[in-house]
Amino acid sequence: MLKPRLIGIIALVLFIFVSINFYIGWNGWLYLSALLPLENPLPYAFIVAIVSFSYIIGRLLQPVTPLRKIGRVFKLIGSYWFAVMEYAVLLLPPANLIYWLLTRLDIPSYTAVLSVGSVVVVIMLTILLRGSWNAWSPIVRTYSITIAKSAGPRKSLRIGMASDIHLGTIVGKRHLARLADAMERMKPDLILLPGDVIDDDIGPYIDDYMSEVMKRLKAPLGVYAVLGNHEYIGGHIARFIAEMDAVGIRVLLDESVKIDDGFYVIGRKDLSAKRADPAGRQSVKELVAALDASLPLIMMDHQPSDLEQASLQGIDLSLSGHTHRGQMMPNHFFTRRLFELDWGFLQKGQLHAIVSSGFGTWGPPLRIGSRAEIIQLNVEFRP
Repeated sequence: MLKPRLIGIIALVLFIFVSINFYIGWNGWLYLSALLPLENPLPYAFIVAIVSFSYIIGRLLQPVTPLRKIGRVFKLIGSYWFAVMEYAVLLLPPANLIYWLLTRLDIPSYTAVLSVGSVVVVIMLTILLRGSWNAWSPIVRTYSITIAKSAGPRKSLRIGMASDIHLGTIVGKRHLARLADAMERMKPDLILLPGDVIDDDIGPYIDDYMSEVMKRLKAPLGVYAVLGNHEYIGGHIARFIAEMDAVGIRVLLDESVKIDDGFYVIGRKDLSAKRADPAGRQSVKELVAALDASLPLIMMDHQPSDLEQASLQGIDLSLSGHTHRGQMMPNHFFTRRLFELDWGFLQKGQLHAIVSSGFGTWGPPLRIGSRAEIIQLNVEFRP
Protein backbone atom coordinates (compact mmCIF):
# COMPACT_ATOMS: atom_id res chain seq x y z
CA MET A 1 0.00 0.00 0.00
CA LEU A 2 1.28 3.43 -0.95
CA LYS A 3 2.13 5.76 1.91
CA PRO A 4 0.17 9.06 2.15
CA ARG A 5 3.36 11.08 1.61
CA LEU A 6 4.17 9.17 -1.59
CA ILE A 7 0.58 9.60 -2.79
CA GLY A 8 0.91 13.33 -2.18
CA ILE A 9 4.16 13.55 -4.13
CA ILE A 10 2.66 11.60 -7.06
CA ALA A 11 -0.41 13.84 -7.04
CA LEU A 12 1.73 16.99 -7.01
CA VAL A 13 3.94 15.76 -9.88
CA LEU A 14 0.86 14.78 -11.89
CA PHE A 15 -0.74 18.19 -11.25
CA ILE A 16 2.40 20.02 -12.43
CA PHE A 17 2.69 17.73 -15.48
CA VAL A 18 -0.95 18.26 -16.49
CA SER A 19 -0.71 22.02 -15.88
CA ILE A 20 2.37 22.36 -18.09
CA ASN A 21 0.74 20.39 -20.89
CA PHE A 22 -2.48 22.39 -20.59
CA TYR A 23 -0.44 25.59 -20.89
CA ILE A 24 1.40 24.30 -23.97
CA GLY A 25 -1.85 23.03 -25.50
CA TRP A 26 -3.64 26.31 -24.87
CA ASN A 27 -0.88 28.28 -26.62
CA GLY A 28 -0.89 25.79 -29.48
CA TRP A 29 -4.65 26.19 -29.90
CA LEU A 30 -4.37 30.00 -30.01
CA TYR A 31 -1.79 29.73 -32.78
CA LEU A 32 -3.51 27.02 -34.83
CA SER A 33 -6.95 28.63 -34.59
CA ALA A 34 -5.42 31.87 -35.89
CA LEU A 35 -3.65 30.02 -38.68
CA LEU A 36 -6.51 27.68 -39.69
CA PRO A 37 -10.32 27.89 -39.65
CA LEU A 38 -10.69 25.74 -36.52
CA GLU A 39 -13.72 26.02 -34.27
CA ASN A 40 -14.10 22.82 -32.24
CA PRO A 41 -11.19 22.42 -29.77
CA LEU A 42 -12.17 18.91 -28.59
CA PRO A 43 -10.32 16.87 -31.28
CA TYR A 44 -7.24 19.03 -30.74
CA ALA A 45 -7.47 18.61 -26.95
CA PHE A 46 -7.76 14.83 -27.35
CA ILE A 47 -4.63 14.70 -29.53
CA VAL A 48 -2.67 16.85 -27.06
CA ALA A 49 -3.75 14.61 -24.17
CA ILE A 50 -2.66 11.44 -26.00
CA VAL A 51 0.68 12.95 -27.01
CA SER A 52 1.27 14.27 -23.49
CA PHE A 53 0.86 10.79 -21.97
CA SER A 54 2.30 8.85 -24.91
CA TYR A 55 5.55 7.97 -23.09
CA ILE A 56 3.60 6.41 -20.23
CA ILE A 57 1.27 4.69 -22.70
CA GLY A 58 4.30 3.29 -24.53
CA ARG A 59 5.84 1.95 -21.34
CA LEU A 60 2.55 0.25 -20.44
CA LEU A 61 2.12 -1.33 -23.88
CA GLN A 62 5.69 -2.59 -24.37
CA PRO A 63 5.44 -5.61 -22.05
CA VAL A 64 2.34 -6.78 -23.97
CA THR A 65 3.86 -8.80 -26.82
CA PRO A 66 1.14 -8.17 -29.48
CA LEU A 67 1.28 -4.42 -28.77
CA ARG A 68 5.05 -4.06 -28.38
CA LYS A 69 5.61 -2.27 -31.71
CA ILE A 70 2.75 0.12 -31.04
CA GLY A 71 4.22 0.75 -27.61
CA ARG A 72 7.56 1.68 -29.18
CA VAL A 73 5.87 4.25 -31.42
CA PHE A 74 4.14 5.84 -28.43
CA LYS A 75 7.39 5.84 -26.44
CA LEU A 76 9.25 7.56 -29.30
CA ILE A 77 6.54 10.23 -29.61
CA GLY A 78 6.58 10.72 -25.85
CA SER A 79 10.35 11.00 -25.78
CA TYR A 80 10.31 13.85 -28.30
CA TRP A 81 7.43 15.43 -26.40
CA PHE A 82 9.60 15.68 -23.28
CA ALA A 83 11.93 17.92 -25.29
CA VAL A 84 9.00 19.95 -26.60
CA MET A 85 7.80 20.40 -23.01
CA GLU A 86 11.17 21.61 -21.75
CA TYR A 87 11.73 24.15 -24.49
CA ALA A 88 8.09 25.25 -24.56
CA VAL A 89 8.38 26.14 -20.86
CA LEU A 90 11.41 28.27 -21.77
CA LEU A 91 9.99 29.83 -24.93
CA LEU A 92 6.30 30.40 -24.24
CA PRO A 93 6.40 32.78 -21.22
CA PRO A 94 8.55 35.40 -23.07
CA ALA A 95 6.44 34.79 -26.19
CA ASN A 96 3.27 35.52 -24.21
CA LEU A 97 4.88 38.69 -22.84
CA ILE A 98 5.90 39.85 -26.33
CA TYR A 99 2.37 39.14 -27.59
CA TRP A 100 0.94 41.23 -24.77
CA LEU A 101 3.33 44.11 -25.53
CA LEU A 102 2.43 44.00 -29.23
CA THR A 103 -1.30 44.23 -28.47
CA ARG A 104 -0.59 47.20 -26.18
CA LEU A 105 0.96 48.87 -29.26
CA ASP A 106 -2.39 48.49 -31.07
CA ILE A 107 -1.15 45.65 -33.27
CA PRO A 108 -4.13 43.39 -34.04
CA SER A 109 -4.31 40.27 -31.86
CA TYR A 110 -4.53 38.05 -34.96
CA THR A 111 -1.29 39.50 -36.37
CA ALA A 112 0.49 39.32 -33.01
CA VAL A 113 -0.45 35.66 -32.47
CA LEU A 114 0.67 34.61 -35.95
CA SER A 115 3.93 36.58 -35.78
CA VAL A 116 5.03 35.48 -32.32
CA GLY A 117 3.71 31.93 -32.75
CA SER A 118 5.54 31.45 -36.04
CA VAL A 119 8.83 32.53 -34.47
CA VAL A 120 8.32 30.05 -31.61
CA VAL A 121 7.52 27.24 -34.06
CA VAL A 122 10.63 27.97 -36.14
CA ILE A 123 12.84 28.04 -33.03
CA MET A 124 11.32 24.79 -31.77
CA LEU A 125 11.80 23.01 -35.10
CA THR A 126 15.39 24.26 -35.26
CA ILE A 127 16.05 22.86 -31.78
CA LEU A 128 14.52 19.48 -32.66
CA LEU A 129 16.42 19.18 -35.94
CA ARG A 130 19.77 20.31 -34.57
CA GLY A 131 19.30 18.26 -31.42
CA SER A 132 18.59 15.13 -33.45
CA TRP A 133 21.72 15.68 -35.52
CA ASN A 134 23.84 16.11 -32.38
CA ALA A 135 22.41 12.87 -30.96
CA TRP A 136 22.80 10.68 -34.04
CA SER A 137 26.14 12.05 -35.33
CA PRO A 138 28.76 11.01 -32.75
CA ILE A 139 32.22 12.50 -32.67
CA VAL A 140 35.46 10.98 -31.45
CA ARG A 141 36.95 13.10 -28.69
CA THR A 142 40.65 12.52 -28.01
CA TYR A 143 42.51 12.92 -24.74
CA SER A 144 46.21 12.29 -24.18
CA ILE A 145 47.56 11.72 -20.67
CA THR A 146 50.76 10.55 -19.01
CA ILE A 147 50.75 8.21 -16.01
CA ALA A 148 53.93 8.37 -13.97
CA LYS A 149 54.20 4.61 -13.49
CA SER A 150 55.69 1.66 -15.27
CA ALA A 151 53.31 -0.73 -17.03
CA GLY A 152 55.91 -3.44 -17.58
CA PRO A 153 57.17 -3.54 -21.15
CA ARG A 154 54.19 -1.47 -22.33
CA LYS A 155 55.01 2.19 -22.95
CA SER A 156 51.63 3.33 -24.22
CA LEU A 157 47.99 2.31 -24.35
CA ARG A 158 45.11 3.35 -26.58
CA ILE A 159 41.69 3.07 -24.92
CA GLY A 160 38.38 3.31 -26.73
CA MET A 161 35.59 4.33 -24.36
CA ALA A 162 31.82 4.70 -24.79
CA SER A 163 29.54 5.37 -21.87
CA ASP A 164 25.75 5.58 -21.70
CA ILE A 165 24.92 3.76 -24.90
CA HIS A 166 21.34 3.23 -23.66
CA LEU A 167 20.42 0.43 -26.06
CA GLY A 168 16.67 -0.02 -26.11
CA THR A 169 13.59 1.01 -28.05
CA ILE A 170 15.08 4.31 -29.25
CA VAL A 171 18.83 3.73 -29.47
CA GLY A 172 19.19 0.55 -31.51
CA LYS A 173 21.32 -1.35 -33.97
CA ARG A 174 21.83 1.53 -36.39
CA HIS A 175 23.39 3.81 -33.78
CA LEU A 176 25.29 0.90 -32.24
CA ALA A 177 26.80 0.20 -35.67
CA ARG A 178 28.20 3.75 -35.65
CA LEU A 179 30.04 2.88 -32.44
CA ALA A 180 31.35 -0.37 -33.88
CA ASP A 181 32.52 1.41 -37.06
CA ALA A 182 34.33 4.08 -35.03
CA MET A 183 36.07 1.51 -32.84
CA GLU A 184 37.19 -0.46 -35.89
CA ARG A 185 38.71 2.71 -37.34
CA MET A 186 40.29 3.66 -33.99
CA LYS A 187 41.85 0.22 -33.42
CA PRO A 188 42.15 0.60 -29.62
CA ASP A 189 44.21 -1.76 -27.49
CA LEU A 190 41.40 -1.87 -24.95
CA ILE A 191 37.67 -0.98 -25.01
CA LEU A 192 35.91 0.19 -21.84
CA LEU A 193 32.16 0.73 -21.39
CA PRO A 194 31.50 2.59 -18.10
CA GLY A 195 27.83 1.77 -17.54
CA ASP A 196 24.31 2.23 -18.91
CA VAL A 197 24.95 -0.05 -21.87
CA ILE A 198 21.20 -0.76 -21.95
CA ASP A 199 18.25 1.52 -21.29
CA ASP A 200 16.42 -0.20 -18.41
CA ASP A 201 14.76 -3.18 -20.13
CA ILE A 202 17.01 -5.75 -21.80
CA GLY A 203 14.09 -7.00 -23.91
CA PRO A 204 14.71 -4.75 -26.97
CA TYR A 205 18.41 -5.73 -26.96
CA ILE A 206 17.44 -9.39 -27.22
CA ASP A 207 14.39 -8.99 -29.48
CA ASP A 208 16.25 -6.85 -32.03
CA TYR A 209 19.35 -9.10 -32.06
CA MET A 210 21.62 -6.21 -31.10
CA SER A 211 24.25 -8.76 -30.10
CA GLU A 212 24.97 -9.14 -33.84
CA VAL A 213 26.44 -5.63 -33.77
CA MET A 214 27.69 -5.67 -30.19
CA LYS A 215 30.03 -8.57 -30.93
CA ARG A 216 31.90 -6.33 -33.37
CA LEU A 217 33.45 -4.52 -30.39
CA LYS A 218 36.85 -6.18 -30.27
CA ALA A 219 40.25 -5.17 -28.89
CA PRO A 220 43.50 -7.09 -28.36
CA LEU A 221 43.44 -6.53 -24.57
CA GLY A 222 39.73 -7.13 -24.23
CA VAL A 223 36.41 -5.34 -23.78
CA TYR A 224 35.18 -4.56 -20.26
CA ALA A 225 32.01 -2.96 -18.90
CA VAL A 226 30.46 -1.99 -15.58
CA LEU A 227 26.89 -1.58 -14.43
CA GLY A 228 25.16 1.79 -14.56
CA ASN A 229 22.02 2.97 -12.81
CA HIS A 230 19.85 1.94 -15.77
CA GLU A 231 20.97 -1.67 -15.59
CA TYR A 232 19.79 -1.64 -11.97
CA ILE A 233 16.53 0.12 -12.90
CA GLY A 234 15.82 -2.62 -15.46
CA GLY A 235 16.67 -5.29 -12.91
CA HIS A 236 17.89 -7.86 -15.44
CA ILE A 237 21.44 -7.92 -14.10
CA ALA A 238 22.11 -11.65 -14.48
CA ARG A 239 20.66 -11.72 -18.01
CA PHE A 240 22.61 -8.61 -18.98
CA ILE A 241 25.88 -10.11 -17.75
CA ALA A 242 25.15 -13.32 -19.65
CA GLU A 243 24.38 -11.40 -22.85
CA MET A 244 27.60 -9.40 -22.57
CA ASP A 245 29.62 -12.52 -21.82
CA ALA A 246 28.19 -14.16 -24.94
CA VAL A 247 29.73 -11.45 -27.14
CA GLY A 248 33.07 -11.36 -25.34
CA ILE A 249 32.44 -8.41 -23.02
CA ARG A 250 33.29 -8.97 -19.37
CA VAL A 251 31.22 -7.07 -16.82
CA LEU A 252 33.29 -6.21 -13.75
CA LEU A 253 31.30 -6.21 -10.48
CA ASP A 254 33.44 -4.54 -7.83
CA GLU A 255 36.40 -6.48 -9.14
CA SER A 256 39.64 -5.93 -10.97
CA VAL A 257 41.60 -7.65 -13.68
CA LYS A 258 45.34 -7.45 -14.28
CA ILE A 259 45.97 -6.91 -17.97
CA ASP A 260 49.12 -7.69 -19.92
CA ASP A 261 50.88 -8.12 -16.57
CA GLY A 262 51.29 -4.33 -16.59
CA PHE A 263 48.19 -2.51 -15.32
CA TYR A 264 44.83 -3.05 -13.62
CA VAL A 265 41.31 -2.31 -14.83
CA ILE A 266 38.93 -1.92 -11.90
CA GLY A 267 35.19 -2.12 -12.43
CA ARG A 268 33.04 -0.55 -9.73
CA LYS A 269 29.35 -1.21 -9.23
CA ASP A 270 27.10 1.77 -9.74
CA LEU A 271 26.01 3.88 -6.78
CA SER A 272 22.57 2.23 -7.16
CA ALA A 273 24.07 -0.99 -5.80
CA LYS A 274 23.94 0.45 -2.28
CA ARG A 275 20.17 -0.07 -2.27
CA ALA A 276 19.56 -2.45 -5.18
CA ASP A 277 22.27 -5.07 -4.71
CA PRO A 278 22.18 -7.36 -1.64
CA ALA A 279 25.99 -7.52 -1.77
CA GLY A 280 26.21 -3.74 -1.64
CA ARG A 281 29.04 -1.74 -3.15
CA GLN A 282 32.70 -1.65 -2.18
CA SER A 283 34.56 1.54 -1.42
CA VAL A 284 37.50 2.58 -3.58
CA LYS A 285 39.78 1.71 -0.64
CA GLU A 286 38.42 -1.85 -0.55
CA LEU A 287 38.75 -2.23 -4.31
CA VAL A 288 42.46 -1.36 -4.37
CA ALA A 289 43.49 -2.99 -1.07
CA ALA A 290 44.89 -6.17 -2.62
CA LEU A 291 46.34 -4.57 -5.76
CA ASP A 292 49.94 -3.69 -6.55
CA ALA A 293 49.77 0.11 -6.40
CA SER A 294 53.09 0.42 -8.22
CA LEU A 295 51.22 -0.50 -11.42
CA PRO A 296 48.77 1.85 -13.16
CA LEU A 297 45.24 1.64 -11.74
CA ILE A 298 42.41 2.36 -14.22
CA MET A 299 38.92 2.47 -12.73
CA MET A 300 35.47 2.57 -14.33
CA ASP A 301 32.84 4.13 -12.06
CA HIS A 302 29.61 5.00 -13.84
CA GLN A 303 28.77 8.08 -11.77
CA PRO A 304 31.61 10.59 -11.20
CA SER A 305 30.61 11.06 -7.57
CA ASP A 306 33.73 9.78 -5.79
CA LEU A 307 36.67 11.52 -7.45
CA GLU A 308 38.15 12.69 -4.16
CA GLN A 309 38.38 9.13 -2.83
CA ALA A 310 39.70 7.90 -6.17
CA SER A 311 42.51 10.42 -5.91
CA LEU A 312 43.26 9.63 -2.26
CA GLN A 313 43.35 5.87 -2.90
CA GLY A 314 45.87 6.08 -5.72
CA ILE A 315 43.66 5.62 -8.78
CA ASP A 316 45.55 6.90 -11.82
CA LEU A 317 42.69 7.07 -14.31
CA SER A 318 38.96 7.28 -13.57
CA LEU A 319 36.43 6.88 -16.39
CA SER A 320 32.77 7.81 -15.95
CA GLY A 321 29.62 8.87 -17.75
CA HIS A 322 26.08 9.21 -16.38
CA THR A 323 25.73 13.00 -16.61
CA HIS A 324 25.14 13.24 -20.40
CA ARG A 325 26.40 16.79 -19.81
CA GLY A 326 22.76 17.57 -19.10
CA GLN A 327 21.94 16.29 -22.64
CA MET A 328 19.81 19.34 -23.42
CA MET A 329 20.91 22.81 -22.33
CA PRO A 330 20.32 24.52 -19.96
CA ASN A 331 20.30 21.23 -17.99
CA HIS A 332 24.09 21.32 -17.89
CA PHE A 333 23.87 24.09 -15.28
CA PHE A 334 22.35 21.49 -12.93
CA THR A 335 24.87 18.74 -13.68
CA ARG A 336 27.71 21.21 -13.06
CA ARG A 337 26.38 21.83 -9.57
CA LEU A 338 25.77 18.15 -8.84
CA PHE A 339 29.21 16.86 -9.82
CA GLU A 340 32.73 18.11 -9.34
CA LEU A 341 33.31 17.12 -12.96
CA ASP A 342 30.20 16.68 -15.10
CA TRP A 343 32.04 16.49 -18.43
CA GLY A 344 35.54 16.56 -19.81
CA PHE A 345 38.89 16.20 -18.05
CA LEU A 346 40.13 16.98 -14.54
CA GLN A 347 43.41 16.20 -12.81
CA LYS A 348 43.50 15.79 -9.03
CA GLY A 349 47.01 14.94 -7.89
CA GLN A 350 48.01 11.81 -9.78
CA LEU A 351 44.38 11.12 -10.76
CA HIS A 352 43.28 11.77 -14.33
CA ALA A 353 39.46 11.88 -14.41
CA ILE A 354 37.43 11.79 -17.62
CA VAL A 355 33.65 12.09 -17.76
CA SER A 356 31.95 11.47 -21.09
CA SER A 357 28.70 13.05 -22.27
CA GLY A 358 27.79 9.58 -23.51
CA PHE A 359 27.14 7.86 -26.80
CA GLY A 360 23.37 7.36 -26.58
CA THR A 361 20.51 9.33 -25.08
CA TRP A 362 17.91 8.93 -22.38
CA GLY A 363 14.38 10.12 -23.13
CA PRO A 364 14.43 12.51 -26.09
CA PRO A 365 16.91 11.42 -28.78
CA LEU A 366 18.19 14.99 -28.78
CA ARG A 367 21.30 16.79 -27.65
CA ILE A 368 21.56 20.55 -27.30
CA GLY A 369 24.82 21.89 -25.94
CA SER A 370 26.30 18.39 -25.98
CA ARG A 371 27.23 15.78 -28.56
CA ALA A 372 27.09 12.03 -28.74
CA GLU A 373 30.73 11.11 -28.28
CA ILE A 374 33.24 8.30 -28.25
CA ILE A 375 36.45 8.77 -26.28
CA GLN A 376 39.87 7.92 -27.67
CA LEU A 377 42.33 8.01 -24.80
CA ASN A 378 46.03 7.89 -25.56
CA VAL A 379 47.98 6.93 -22.42
CA GLU A 380 51.74 7.07 -22.02
CA PHE A 381 53.52 5.39 -19.12
CA ARG A 382 56.58 7.30 -17.87
CA PRO A 383 57.84 6.16 -14.46
